[in-house]
Amino acid sequence: MRTTLNIDDDVLERLKEMASNSKKPFKQVVNEALSVGIGHLEQPVSKPYSLQPASLGEPWPGINIRKALSLSDELENEAVLTRLELRK
Repeated sequence: MRTTLNIDDDVLERLKEMASNSKKPFKQVVNEALSVGIGHLEQPVSKPYSLQPASLGEPWPGINIRKALSLSDELENEAVLTRLELRK
């Protein structure tokens, strides 16, 4: 499709240089640049993920944190049993 655009002088020079260096037609370089630019604009800008650490405190007396997974399994089993008993 034919259309008229006003392109800033510095952008025009860069496009002409790119066309010359790549030995591609000017029209193709402009279309490729517009496609890349549109794709970039459509993607949301993501912010870097950051997490503020929080202390969970000291472990309770009598709890061995090395056995945390087995403790977690026991607590989960107890919770499941409680839910099953409430269904009766």
